[in-house]
Amino acid sequence: MELRIQSLISDESCYEVVRKMRWGAGVKCPHCEAKDIVRRGRDEQEKGRQRYECKGCGKRFDDLTNTVFAGHHQSLKVWMIFLYFMGLNLSTRQIAQELNLNKDDAQRMAEILRSGVVERKPETALSGEVECDEVYVVAGHKGQPEAVKKRTGRAGAIG
Repeated sequence: MELRIQSLISDESCYEVVRKMRWGAGVKCPHCEAKDIVRRGRDEQEKGRQRYECKGCGKRFDDLTNTVFAGHHQSLKVWMIFLYFMGLNLSTRQIAQELNLNKDDAQRMAEILRSGVVERKPETALSGEVECDEVYVVAGHKGQPEAVKKRTGRAGAIG
């Protein structure tokens, strides 16, 4: 009997992790940021997925709305395991084999997860004293050879 990691993790536990990370300070509407929210049961297909309705704007949403995990045919469990394997620095091909995925699907999942990380990366803010080593400042006229010729001509006349 071959044991796969997917059999060790439940969909419900993955949704619980998402809820704790996303709604740690309380559920709020991803559309209008209101905190007056009503629970509207669970998804019929994925029992771990909680549905909500915002009393402020009236829109419905669930645990995955406006996340990189939303709107895909793979279960949240597969996405979480995929992300875990990426953190272990496994290749996309290795992950596809372990999760029994098509290599093209696995490649697309990796791209989606990477783009999600980049989108949520906080902007770098420098403060205090900042030092740079080996800075190369471009002082030429790239793509404008006439400007370079004029400048060289003037330097020759002075010398």
